[in-house]
Amino acid sequence: MISVEKKDGFNVKISRRLREATSHKLDIYLFVPGELGLNTHVVPESEFYHNAIHVKRTYYSDTHHLPLVHSRLASRGKLSSEQYRLSLSLYAYQYVVALETSTREVLNGDEETRLEQLQELVDLALGILKRLRRNTPSDDGMLQYYVNIDNYLSWATEQRLLSLIVSLPPGEEYQSVRERLREICEAESAYRDDQNYNSSHAIQDPERMSNKMRLLRRLIEHPVTLGAQVQELGKGEEKLVKGTATAIVMIFVTLLVLQANHVLSHLTTLFVLVLAVIYALREVFKDDLRNTLWRWLRKGRPKWRRHYFDANSGKLVGRQLEWFDYQRVHKLDEDILAVRRANVTQREEIVLHYGSSSRMSPTRYLSGYEEVRETLLLDLDVLSRLMDKGAHDVYRLVEGEVACETVEKRYLVNLVTRQAQGERQATIQRWKIIMNRSRIIEIEAVT
Repeated sequence: MISVEKKDGFNVKISRRLREATSHKLDIYLFVPGELGLNTHVVPESEFYHNAIHVKRTYYSDTHHLPLVHSRLASRGKLSSEQYRLSLSLYAYQYVVALETSTREVLNGDEETRLEQLQELVDLALGILKRLRRNTPSDDGMLQYYVNIDNYLSWATEQRLLSLIVSLPPGEEYQSVRERLREICEAESAYRDDQNYNSSHAIQDPERMSNKMRLLRRLIEHPVTLGAQVQELGKGEEKLVKGTATAIVMIFVTLLVLQANHVLSHLTTLFVLVLAVIYALREVFKDDLRNTLWRWLRKGRPKWRRHYFDANSGKLVGRQLEWFDYQRVHKLDEDILAVRRANVTQREEIVLHYGSSSRMSPTRYLSGYEEVRETLLLDLDVLSRLMDKGAHDVYRLVEGEVACETVEKRYLVNLVTRQAQGERQATIQRWKIIMNRSRIIEIEAVT
């Protein structure tokens, strides 16, 4: 299954897991309202791909929501500084991802079991932090990594628990768990102060603290993130098409010149004008012919190839082919249209399609890992620029009185994904993205 959530700014985070060595196919369809006037002239396909689509893959495992690298920490004394950094980053990354996933599941889960899930979540989080702090390294090189990661995990745990306090429904049944969460947050804040992890200026400035923690998060993710190289396909074919189009046009131009020379045997003003018209037509039709041949040759074929490498060993661990193009609603597959539930008013929508087909090699993964987690950030800022920043009044009756409310202009963008692994049946999902010119307001899953 694929999960979708909103992030900072206009970013939409699309996450999935690749578990096996079979091929993996993904299609993402973005249904954009036609009133925005989006087309290939406003935002070319290559520009949208490079500026609005950011793909990242990391090692991942969720067995009991705990990292599979406890044994690595147990043998800490036998590891080099670089190996210790890798093992600690794996430990921290698994914990952060599990904490983010678990808190989201608790808030969206069944209310009857929410209290029990909260207690289990808190116990697991405290247990992991306790195991981490049980073995503080004495080596200065290792201690530097430990301090940075311990600092971030403490802050991230506090932030997640504070968000739980804010998001929990009101009621006395949650009062005790709120008190416990508040106590843990206060204890983590006091712990960082006792360890002198952050300066007083950073503590008093939330923006400065947030930026520092964002850098520490990148420090954690770097060793577990697969390196990627993107290669644009069709460069040689593009040159061939350009040469072929030029040759075809020149053949017709030469024939026309010979015919004109036969009819107008003397060098006259009329002959010069005819030559000028012929060469003008050459410049016009050469580009049109080249573009037509290029679109015909590349239609339906991948435009980019992405190579994935292990960040530690440098080994090639997988390849991926990628597509991106504009499509029309009536040309989409029936299963996509059925999920979209397109009607007459929605046929003017512009569809942005991103597709990928990948095959990974788990035998070359880092020892202890058999799957990766793909995170695709979709930046919709390019769409927000086309939106109107307006508002209008809405009137309604409230207890016999007329009330006037000013509402902002919002836009609805539909996101449909289709994922297939090997020969299994594809899974199709849909979300509604409600946004305006200033921000993404809400992302709603549609069942």
